[in-house]
Amino acid sequence: MEDETGVPGHAAREGDPDRPLREPAPIRRPVVDENDVALFSRPDGVTGGFDRSRTAGPGDDGQSLDRVADPVLAQAFAPAPGAARGIERHPTWQDDPDAPQPPPPDPWRDPHAAVGYGAPAVRAAPDPEPVDLSGADEAPPPRLSLTEALFDRRLSRQALAGVVAAVAVVALTGGAIGAVVADSARVLTTSTVRIADAPENVLDGDNPVGEIAQRVQPAVVNIQVSTPSARGEGSGIVIDPQGYIVTNNHVVTMDGAADRADIDVIFPDGSRVSAEMVGRDPATDLAVLKVEDVQNLTVATLGDSDDVEVGEQVIAIGSPLGLARTVTEGIVSATRRPIALGESTSDGDVVIDAIQTDAAINPGNSGGPLIDGTGAVIGINTSIFTQSGGSIGLGFAIPVNDVRDIATSLMTEGSVRHATIGVNARKADNGAVEGAEIVNVREGSPAEEGGVREGDVVTRVGDRRVRSSDELVVAVRRAGADVDVPVEVIRAGTRVELTVRPVLG
Repeated sequence: MEDETGVPGHAAREGDPDRPLREPAPIRRPVVDENDVALFSRPDGVTGGFDRSRTAGPGDDGQSLDRVADPVLAQAFAPAPGAARGIERHPTWQDDPDAPQPPPPDPWRDPHAAVGYGAPAVRAAPDPEPVDLSGADEAPPPRLSLTEALFDRRLSRQALAGVVAAVAVVALTGGAIGAVVADSARVLTTSTVRIADAPENVLDGDNPVGEIAQRVQPAVVNIQVSTPSARGEGSGIVIDPQGYIVTNNHVVTMDGAADRADIDVIFPDGSRVSAEMVGRDPATDLAVLKVEDVQNLTVATLGDSDDVEVGEQVIAIGSPLGLARTVTEGIVSATRRPIALGESTSDGDVVIDAIQTDAAINPGNSGGPLIDGTGAVIGINTSIFTQSGGSIGLGFAIPVNDVRDIATSLMTEGSVRHATIGVNARKADNGAVEGAEIVNVREGSPAEEGGVREGDVVTRVGDRRVRSSDELVVAVRRAGADVDVPVEVIRAGTRVELTVRPVLG
């Protein structure tokens, strides 16, 4: 449907009351700051555009924006007379492309010429053309032979002389080096060499240590002790053909950790036999075991420890660190050395009157023999003095005379009793007096009956000098029981002689 204007749908829109025409949206102009207006608006009295070539349009007053140009600026920037309006060409530019270009300035001739790049003053020599060696048919130039160089005059005299001089220098240098090497070789070698034979006395096959070890080792055994929760190891020595073996108390009790344990004895031939405890003496760290039904036992020979001298060579045999049949050698470094093996216990003071040796004694040697130069047992190794846990050259053995007496009592009676005077003591050393200070005296003891008082310092028991409480213990034991023993004490600075009769404790 078209109306009179020919616009389809126009009448329908006008006649449709449900669709009213919208009012035009108001024109919203931004607010312009007065300062911006003052800076960018046209000058006063000027209307229209800035382009003077434009004709005045509707609303323009036709005024032009031309102003009189500054004569200085017009002279500097105005086009040349008769030139077209627009950007001018440089005077050096030519409209004719065939016209020759002006020559470049020559800085060598014109001192006022501008700095620029030009041709070098001296031309460099051209690079040599590379030689193509890839061709298979092209052979390298032939080399001169010695005949050509010497007789065909292919080399100059100067070059030939240089070659001869170089050869002479090389020959002289090689000769000097060869002479030095030859002289050095003559120092290291000789045609008159003769290896001297050892003297006859050095070739003597005697091996006293080895011979002694071979004789005694069959009597030395390895002892293994075990409980459900622990295991220990040491050494021992056969002292009777009926199967009696002496060892240390701390070996069979694992340092007091077990009163009864399973004990196995391993002989040098590798046979293993179960052993029974016969008896033990904690006060001297000795114990006796017995094995049954073992034939052809080798019994050790016991010597006399009272005859042992300082400096005498000795041998220790045992199972140190679990290594059976180990032999170490040394000397006796001291005798009658009182050594406390532990604190005072219900069994008494664990003190021995030891033989000191520098033969290596290690854990596992305990219970093994210390042997003199004749092959006789002079002690039972029992302890070492160390601050690191290993042997440092100070080992201690129970004298064999004490071992003999104690082992005999254990084999015959099963127990041992030692002589005592009934006191407790401690070491005393004030610089003037050295001995064993009496701490207390038990009531009714031999010491009380003999007149010993608390505070007395014992300096001698019998014929033995006393320097410590440990030495007092071993001196009383060695003196024996039920015999009168002279005892010397220092009381209030005065020396007093007493008589004490030790008893079996």
